[in-house]
Amino acid sequence: MTSLIAKLGLGSGQFRLDEPAQRGRPREAEARDILTIGARAGLSVLEVGRHSSAAETTLGQLLPRPNPFRLTITSVRPDRGADFAETEIRAQMRRLGVEAVDAIFAPSATDLLSPGGPALWDRLRKLRDAGVCRKVGVSVYASDDPRGLARRFKPDVVQAPASLLDQRLIIDGTLAELAGSGIEVQLRSIFLNGVLLLPPDRAPSHLKAAAGRISRARRLIAEGRSDPLQAALGFALSRPEASAVLVDVASVAEMSAVVAAAQSPPPDLDWDEMALDDPDALDPRAWAAA
Repeated sequence: MTSLIAKLGLGSGQFRLDEPAQRGRPREAEARDILTIGARAGLSVLEVGRHSSAAETTLGQLLPRPNPFRLTITSVRPDRGADFAETEIRAQMRRLGVEAVDAIFAPSATDLLSPGGPALWDRLRKLRDAGVCRKVGVSVYASDDPRGLARRFKPDVVQAPASLLDQRLIIDGTLAELAGSGIEVQLRSIFLNGVLLLPPDRAPSHLKAAAGRISRARRLIAEGRSDPLQAALGFALSRPEASAVLVDVASVAEMSAVVAAAQSPPPDLDWDEMALDDPDALDPRAWAAA
């Protein structure tokens, strides 16, 4: 199981270091404990994403020393130019207290394909060549033509959505092709916005048409003597295409539950039977509007 949990990575998107504490516990203390648990468990990647300057400074102060994580950061959008993007990247790294990171991501496929995208990409590659990062990458959706994007831009790493319910990029062979060509694949959205973890009556309205398939997935998981958290993690961590599997947690309790589930043997389930085939239900625009 060590090799599987070593694929697990952590996103900082739910740390909410800019928000007031809940139930009297400081956000900083919660985030520090989350990072400590992740480090002790051997998690590989820490995705920083975009935060306020103050939150990034705080996060840099909370990182374990020496830092055990491979840090990834995301560039600003390219509409203000490559010089501005580089300035922001270097400022973010100073706030985090690091001289180099593992990967820098372009914000999205849409940004790369915008008028300023190629200039931003060239600048990220120059930063890689200068040793500011080891890899440059892009985060994609299934509808972004990841194969075509990879052929055009030749990223070192791609972040892509894949889950028990959303297996599109697995079924059509995209992730296998990317990994086979030497591109590192990091999986995100492995809980599909928590659908399997939510009570059925709290599922977003755009998933009503897929309710039967989701209920069937829940039943198969229960019959396999597993639970949704363990099943979702077991599916993602066992994917041979994936070098890392990213999860977001907001509390120590969530981090502890994720680590415990990831350390358990993957359940023996019929993954194929759980995939949704409703493109509307899996459309990220519908999620954004939900």
